[in-house]
Amino acid sequence: MSPSAATELAPAPQVPAPPPRRLPAAGSADGLLVSEAVYWTTYYLESDHHYEWNNGRLEEKPVSDYETFLVYAWFSELVRHFLRTHPCAQLVGLEMGFRLPLPSGTVIRKPDFGVVRNDNPQPLLPLDCSYHGVFDLCIEALSDRERSGIERDTVIKKAEYAAGGVPEYYILHQNPAHQAFYTRTPTGFYTPIAPQAGVICSRVLPGLQFRPTDLARRPELEALRDDPVYAGFVLPGWRADRERAEAAARQADAEAQRADAEMRRADAEAQAKREAEDRANAEARRADAEAQAKREAVDRAATEAQRADAEAQAKREAVNRADAEAQRAVEQTRRADAEAQARQRLEHDLAALRARLAQGGLR
Repeated sequence: MSPSAATELAPAPQVPAPPPRRLPAAGSADGLLVSEAVYWTTYYLESDHHYEWNNGRLEEKPVSDYETFLVYAWFSELVRHFLRTHPCAQLVGLEMGFRLPLPSGTVIRKPDFGVVRNDNPQPLLPLDCSYHGVFDLCIEALSDRERSGIERDTVIKKAEYAAGGVPEYYILHQNPAHQAFYTRTPTGFYTPIAPQAGVICSRVLPGLQFRPTDLARRPELEALRDDPVYAGFVLPGWRADRERAEAAARQADAEAQRADAEMRRADAEAQAKREAEDRANAEARRADAEAQAKREAVDRAATEAQRADAEAQAKREAVNRADAEAQRAVEQTRRADAEAQARQRLEHDLAALRARLAQGGLR
């Protein structure tokens, strides 16, 4: 919904009268009556004091306590993260004011920071020192040092922003009791944004959501990026990188596991090869031993055969010698027999001779 359309839906709410004012501090022009032209030229860009202009009177912006500043800083950083992820608007936090012509008079307000959607009828230009349209979201860091400061943000500005057509208005404070988050209704009034499961969801910036309880806790970005409430816009690139890194790590682990499995398989195969080689070597050694044993048996057999041959040869030679001896004995016996026979014949012849001699003598 554009601010102009929101303004046309209903008559502007009645803006309450400002509360009684305190005396200005030394050097402050708070409460001074000046024209709008003088405000723009003299007080709008004042560096030592930050003034707003309320229908002719200067109003110095009060200072919030440090804890409230931390809430403001945490939330503004949250919005910056959202706009980095969803660049649908521009964020202003440089004391930039905008003009609201209201039925009760013109005011110039400087929200602590404001948001201008990209589809706002009045674009925010790079060289603008003030915004010439109506912010889509105004955020104030409440100062509770004085009643006037509290009423200015919670009552007066609330009515002014609603009457001027600001679609959403947030009030930040370190005390949750002083925090408020409003959305503009079609009747032109603010109504509190109802939390959904404890989460405030912006209508002006769809997708921007937060837990009011986190404003006090202010979790670090590392916690937000993993929180489902904030994960959609706080460091999504980091989460994508982490998911990619985790996927790469898982892939690397899988590769490492596969490599380990391959290594184990290669080791098992190498071990099996070594064992097979050891078995083959053992078989070869056993075969060599058996062959050596066979060779030694053959050698022993050959030695035995040679010894047997030698013994047989010796036996044959002994037999031959015995045969020769027997043959010699036979021959000697035959010679002895022949000699005996010859002696016998001689003796016979001699006896015969003697007998003849004895008978007649020799003639």
